Amino acid sequence: MAEEKRITPMAQDFSAWYIDVIKNADLMDYAPVRGCMIFKPAGYAIWEAIQRGLDSRFKATGHENAYFPMLIPESFFNKEKEHVEGFAPELPWVTEAAGEKLEERLALRPTSETIVGWAFQKWIQSWRDLPVLVNQWANVFRWEKRTLPFLRTSEFLWQEGHTAHADEKEAREETIRMLNVYVDFVQNEMALPVWEGQKTPSEKFAGAIDTYSIEAMMKDGKAVQAGTSHYMGTKFAQAFNIQYLDKDQTLKFVHTTSWGASTRLIGCLVMAHGDDKGLRLPPKIAPVQLVMIPVGPAKLREKVLARFDPLFQQIKAAGIRVKADAREEYSPGWKYNEYELRGVPLRLEIGPRDIDNNVVIIVRRDTGEKITASQDGLIDIINNLLTDIQQNMYNQALQFRQDHSFEATTLAELTDILDKQFGFVLGGWCGSGACEEEVKKATKATARNKPFGAPKQMPTCITCGQPSVATVWYARGY
Repeated sequence: MAEEKRITPMAQDFSAWYIDVIKNADLMDYAPVRGCMIFKPAGYAIWEAIQRGLDSRFKATGHENAYFPMLIPESFFNKEKEHVEGFAPELPWVTEAAGEKLEERLALRPTSETIVGWAFQKWIQSWRDLPVLVNQWANVFRWEKRTLPFLRTSEFLWQEGHTAHADEKEAREETIRMLNVYVDFVQNEMALPVWEGQKTPSEKFAGAIDTYSIEAMMKDGKAVQAGTSHYMGTKFAQAFNIQYLDKDQTLKFVHTTSWGASTRLIGCLVMAHGDDKGLRLPPKIAPVQLVMIPVGPAKLREKVLARFDPLFQQIKAAGIRVKADAREEYSPGWKYNEYELRGVPLRLEIGPRDIDNNVVIIVRRDTGEKITASQDGLIDIINNLLTDIQQNMYNQALQFRQDHSFEATTLAELTDILDKQFGFVLGGWCGSGACEEEVKKATKATARNKPFGAPKQMPTCITCGQPSVATVWYARGY
């Protein structure tokens, strides 16, 4: 008999629930190196779906994929002071090779602005060479002190876009364009509402002029930074002497951008949509959209499979990502629980009586609703259900965010909300780093971003009571 997989209830211990879900859904395993993890096929399949969705959008906006080396000379980091100071505590170094000490230490890349800047200096000579629009899919290393699978690991997978432009206007337009690409993907394919906005100076990317982010709310009320886009100005251009001869025959520095999203998006999917039964995957991102399970007594198995197999081929031919599980060694009940745990959006059951009545039973993962559907026109029924589930999951996540979004005018109010209710809190900020730091010390919350189109403008600083220069979302985060 198959072992029962147990999940700690979310309300009892959210962290334990999260680990139980990702382990029991077979998404990952722990690696022998601290803070590293193994992507099992079920977890990597979700990453592949994320890659496909983002990659198609990058290419539609004119970007091409490239690849840059993992090993970066130490001298490259020293060229941009703020950048090296920001990443130095997290850098793992290679100091020996082939039994000999290296003349210069090599960092395992935490991000690639430096090596990309070095390459751009060789590629760009004239205004005719601009813009340069590249993206790479790669792994990066940041030696995190506190780790959590998918959300914060010492090695993780991501994409990082790097572009070079003739002037600030074009580079800033690119920065916002790519932020909007992330918004489109996360909201429309991951069914997860986000707040897009600008980071405060203390929270911006090391070496950037301005950083923009999308912030998503998890079911424990904490925030996850689901994607970032950075305007770098000419900082890296000056550090690596990336100049071009303009039409007026003068040399000018390019303006660069970078932007990225990582496998923490998998953690987002789990934490924002999951329940006490396990994963709930939005149909657009789910590697398997529908699982088919034959039911009924063993003596009528041949009758069921005679209809089951052609139905499977029909659904597969329609482009629906379908899986058939006709294994005899597992009971239908065990399979129901297993595919609920794995988050498959739809389950289709068919037994002898269903065949006689020309119907199937379809069960929705998002609501648990059981539907008796005619085998005639089944493809349209399935597609309509998948569309409805996608929208319903977005609506549920949006409602959860609305129910856990608050306003505060004082630090005491902010502290009370985060301690008793949890969620995102809208508050004013005077622009002072000291006020922002005081919020962190008092609540362990950070200013997530200054949202575009904030639901309300908060007139005074949450900390000092002075007139605010911005309205921000405060939240505890991963």
